[in-house]
Amino acid sequence: MIVNLRQIFHHRHIFYSIIGLFTIGAFYVQVSDLISTGPMAIAGTRTDQKVVALTFDHSWGNKFTPSILDTLQKNNTKVTFFIMGPWAQKYPEVAKRMVADGHEIASHGYRHENYGDMPAEWVREDIQKAHNQIREVTGIEPTLLRPPNGHYSQQSLKATDELGYKTIIWNVDSLDWKNPGRDVIISRVMKRIKPGAIILLHASDTPVQTADALPLLLERIKAEGYQIVTVSELLSNYAERGVQRH
Repeated sequence: MIVNLRQIFHHRHIFYSIIGLFTIGAFYVQVSDLISTGPMAIAGTRTDQKVVALTFDHSWGNKFTPSILDTLQKNNTKVTFFIMGPWAQKYPEVAKRMVADGHEIASHGYRHENYGDMPAEWVREDIQKAHNQIREVTGIEPTLLRPPNGHYSQQSLKATDELGYKTIIWNVDSLDWKNPGRDVIISRVMKRIKPGAIILLHASDTPVQTADALPLLLERIKAEGYQIVTVSELLSNYAERGVQRH
């Protein structure tokens, strides 16, 4: 390709304008993160270290959970499970095994409805009901919450924060719930993986390919030099430059 330097020089003001807009945009994102003091939904952390958090939402069923737990145990990998309160009550032995295996237990709420559409009092009640059920079964007092469908509002973030919870979303979505095929799930995650990422998977019965994809996904993540930790570990030890707002 022949580059016409004269044309570039003639239109240099356009070139510099584009560069300026990109610079201002990046600056705005960083400043807005720094000056915002209200509750936020966390998507990941800002780190140069090759560390990611693997997370599973769990709402219903137990068809694939034992297989997922077996794979994690075989690979000596600890993850974060966002479980619903009623699910913990229905499958207490499985919830207890998650704890015994060293995984982090977090809350996915009581009813699987969009928090962003609900008043603050409804959100508070939902979180507290799930909290009590999860604590009763596992003995754990969860402090991380993933609202159903990742849906939230400033009002729900505030209610969640007032109860001592952090709202955790994700910045790498496997879309495993769409059942796109084992290899597509793996490929999608590996194309988007980056230091400080929070990866979303599901352990419920609807995604029927996640358990099958997990062994190879773990192998690929580790082959790329990434360490897998829980969300709390990621936030505590691998957020040198702060967290990424969702």
